[in-house]
Amino acid sequence: MLDGKSVVLIGMPGAGKSTIGVMLAKELAKDFIDTDILIQSRENATLQEIMNEGGYLHLRDIESDVIQNAHYHNHVIATGGSAVYCEAAMKHLATLGPIVYLEASLNELRQRIHNYESRGIARREDQSFEDVFAERTELYRRYADITIDGDGSSQGAVLKTTVEKLLAL
Repeated sequence: MLDGKSVVLIGMPGAGKSTIGVMLAKELAKDFIDTDILIQSRENATLQEIMNEGGYLHLRDIESDVIQNAHYHNHVIATGGSAVYCEAAMKHLATLGPIVYLEASLNELRQRIHNYESRGIARREDQSFEDVFAERTELYRRYADITIDGDGSSQGAVLKTTVEKLLAL
């Protein structure tokens, strides 16, 4: 199944990319990698610290560089929520395997995220969570090969639907 290909997860912070990603990796017998962790390891700082130091565009530049230099085959790759801002990074990820958008409504995300100000979300200071959601949703949809609606679904149900849709490719 998906012989040697990776599966790339995109979506808003709180959509479940890391959580579902680990479960999906186990289900598909693939390794798991989280690009946010790659960024933090490379920079020896949290995402929020990187933004505090150099601003949100600096974080996005680092994210783009990390992704474009990621050559992970046979992995489930959870990306940071802002990965979709870099077309070159998204084109690179698309060469590794299908891109799965874990979609969640604004209401659902609000229930899941309680640390918006300190979470390290790459955004302008004047952007509300609603603004970021509206701006990114269009980009997620543009790059997705598969969209999974996670609203009101258990992690197990999201996993099952994701695997079914991947097998149907």
